[in-house]
Amino acid sequence: MPKPEKIAKVNDIKRHLEESNSIFVTDYTGLNVADITVLRKNLRENSVTYLVAKNTLLKIAAQETGFDGIVSHLTGQTAIAFTKADPVIPAKILYDSFKDKEKPVIRTFVLDKEIYPGTDIVRLAELPSREILLSQIIAAVEAPISSTIMSIDAVFQELMATVEALAQAKG
Repeated sequence: MPKPEKIAKVNDIKRHLEESNSIFVTDYTGLNVADITVLRKNLRENSVTYLVAKNTLLKIAAQETGFDGIVSHLTGQTAIAFTKADPVIPAKILYDSFKDKEKPVIRTFVLDKEIYPGTDIVRLAELPSREILLSQIIAAVEAPISSTIMSIDAVFQELMATVEALAQAKG
């Protein structure tokens, strides 16, 4: 019979899995205490939960919530990052924390219930943040409108200059 602490831990992991729109399964081997402390701080500041748990508990929670695809990646030293926010932020933080080191890796990640191999993290980490993408979209939409307005204004300015020149010539 499972212990109440383990049941509570599995329920906590299940809650994180169900509420998150992106999940990153990592192997933190090779990170020292200082590296993990900095990593956790950076993730926490960006509303990302970084959870270390026993693989058996992680597997039970993953299977009970329909994340069977990550079960094969739950071996060795495993930590999982969960977020409800922009998935690019934790991808950048994890990628930047792991890229210069040999051992820690991102094994796999899940975006909106779709599972990707850890090697694809580079593509996600190199994307601009949501705010920058939105500002680029706004700029792209605004540019043609602004140029149209400036063109119309130029026509009216030229018309007004012509009318003024005619008035001065007759007056």
